Amino acid sequence: MAVPELIDESDDDGVEEDLAAAQRFASDGDRGVEEEDDYEDEEEEEEDDDEEEEEIVPKHLRPIAKALRTGDADALRDGLDTLNINIDHPIEDGDTALHLCCLYGHLSCVQLLMERGASLESKDEEGALPIHDACAGGFIQIVQFLIDAAKSPEKVRHMLDTTDSEGETPLHHAARGEHLDVVRLLLMNGASPNKLNIFEKTPAELSDQGTEVRGVLEAAAVEATSPDSSDSK
Repeated sequence: MAVPELIDESDDDGVEEDLAAAQRFASDGDRGVEEEDDYEDEEEEEEDDDEEEEEIVPKHLRPIAKALRTGDADALRDGLDTLNINIDHPIEDGDTALHLCCLYGHLSCVQLLMERGASLESKDEEGALPIHDACAGGFIQIVQFLIDAAKSPEKVRHMLDTTDSEGETPLHHAARGEHLDVVRLLLMNGASPNKLNIFEKTPAELSDQGTEVRGVLEAAAVEATSPDSSDSK
């Protein structure tokens, strides 16, 4: 009588454990490769940004451009002192230093530049003022600072009425970004809610329907055109 062959199940268990371990190792290896690839991609993006900056920003202006981008007021001061350039000289892509720090939202740099005599009415290649950039970003402290720096109602009104190449005022920019506090501040200082851009759009029409920003702008537009309004357009 043949004796049945005994199957050592413990060996099968060991094989399964080895296979599972190998799969985990392979999975961990794949994750490691993916993380390394992600890291390399980030490094490549940073290198591309640096190369792009080198193409756009003249070499002697790069320290100032970096200070404006990072909000380093001390480095900006050193750069301005070292180069002794016109404070309204274009730094990057037609933007002045004041445009750039308003774009990036660095109040301390804005204050420094204004102390050095930067012009509130300097225009970039698209005809926009620094306040256009501050409003687009929703930087209310900077917007308030620029309005205060204008000093007279006439200068404030001129600044708020200035349009860029698309016929847009600072209020258009604030409305598009849904920056409610900035919208209210501009309206309080005399910005017109009824000005049309080159596409015949009011600031309200650049904001999303049903939002508080749109409601505020539409109400202001009605009030501005009412017979009792002293600011009728």
